[in-house]
Amino acid sequence: MNDSSWGTPQTGYWGPSDHGPGQGAAPVGPAYDAHYAQHTRPMPVVPDVPEHGGDQDVDRGAVRLSGPLFRDEPTRARPLPGEVPQNPEPMPDAPQPAPAPQKKSAGRDLGAAIGVGVGLGVVIVASLFVVKAVFVGVVAVAVVVGLWELTSRLRERKGIKAPLVPLALGGAAMVVAGYAWEAEGAWVAMALTALAVLVWRMTAPPEGYLKDVTAGVFATFYVPFLATFVTMMLTADDGPWRVLTFLLLTVVSDTGAYAVGWRFGRTKLAPRISPGKTREGLLGAVTFAMVVGALCMQYLIDDGSWWQGLLLGLAVAASATLGDLGESMIKRDLGIKDMGTLLPGHGGIMDRLDSLLPTAPVVWLLLVLFVGSG
Repeated sequence: MNDSSWGTPQTGYWGPSDHGPGQGAAPVGPAYDAHYAQHTRPMPVVPDVPEHGGDQDVDRGAVRLSGPLFRDEPTRARPLPGEVPQNPEPMPDAPQPAPAPQKKSAGRDLGAAIGVGVGLGVVIVASLFVVKAVFVGVVAVAVVVGLWELTSRLRERKGIKAPLVPLALGGAAMVVAGYAWEAEGAWVAMALTALAVLVWRMTAPPEGYLKDVTAGVFATFYVPFLATFVTMMLTADDGPWRVLTFLLLTVVSDTGAYAVGWRFGRTKLAPRISPGKTREGLLGAVTFAMVVGALCMQYLIDDGSWWQGLLLGLAVAASATLGDLGESMIKRDLGIKDMGTLLPGHGGIMDRLDSLLPTAPVVWLLLVLFVGSG
């Protein structure tokens, strides 16, 4: 249908059209005009459609420019049963209930973690103040277990076969040498342990020799050598109190970082290494460690002063955080969450030594500078 098929008001009739009111010309005159004026209205302009028309065109996707052709033509707002609507109108989104606020999770079994931590603390403190040699044995056992966890994960995840036997024997010897002969004994034992790793690995095929001995020397330095600074603190007259100060500051730093970071943490500290650590948590670690450090230096360490404790606490918070990030880097490279499963709620021994090991030489050195080695 097009515009030329329609008559004009001046002619007084409708021209012949397939869609007009009839096939012939309508009568002309006032009677017609008066009669039909009440029943006619201007027709909208629509595009040409096939002659068969009807609902089949709708089903075939025929498009109308301005709604139904006749006002009294029924408009179907909903499709008939079994009919698939063409281009249905989008329904407004129904209001969704607000999601319930999720509580922050610690990510571990806190009950088990607290219980294991208290148990370890009792064993360490009892051995520390009863018989010093027993405490040295506790440190040696922790070192051997830590070396076993580290070498096992290296073998499982990277195929690196660092020899455990010379590492375990040399590591235990290094801890004892640090207590018996202090720094000189620790250095000599470390050198001999590294040499034993090189020789022991020669009994296996040469493939992978370089990466195996490199990992062995790294493990020698990372676990037993750093642990010797703990037994070296013990040789002083107030040695048990120095070791207790070292342990308290490290634990308090970790606790402050966890508590403040869990409650107020927003800004990530090192998201590529440890996504859970925040800058707010680091501030909590510094604050807690400095307060406890001032108290420990004032009341536990001979000739110590509170301002020295502030500096000591600041240094411990920094070294403990770096140690934690360092082991997180190792675990991320290995693709694991924990080094072991020996301690419920904590992971493995190495997961508890991560912040203690690098903090030990820092505390030993600062205490020697502040109050001497006696």
